[in-house]
Amino acid sequence: MSNSYNFGQEAEKRAADYYRRLGFHIHQMNYRYRKAEVDLIVQKDELLVVVEVKARISTYFGDPQSFVSKKKIQLLVMATYAFIQQRDLAVEVRFDIISYTLERGEWRLEHLPDAFYLF
Repeated sequence: MSNSYNFGQEAEKRAADYYRRLGFHIHQMNYRYRKAEVDLIVQKDELLVVVEVKARISTYFGDPQSFVSKKKIQLLVMATYAFIQQRDLAVEVRFDIISYTLERGEWRLEHLPDAFYLF
């Protein structure tokens, strides 16, 4: 595996641990539906949170969350709808972005709840 793949996997693991500490149940990591992949799906009570995890070594080219495109958002929404339908869930949905940057060997977390909304 490449270093960037391992870096991304580590960021996703850290994000899952972060949500566990907040009291969320991890439904699934790396949920795939058609062409979409959702990094993390978590739930606490009646709130289902769909999480896109972004990580970068540097912010030189911009913050990690700025790399979530409109197309990616559309894919996340499609996959979320499928996930809810497949499991017959009655939940409120929130879309979060968790971004990590690795600065001087230290992981810096930024949590953006309600990063975008369904249209």
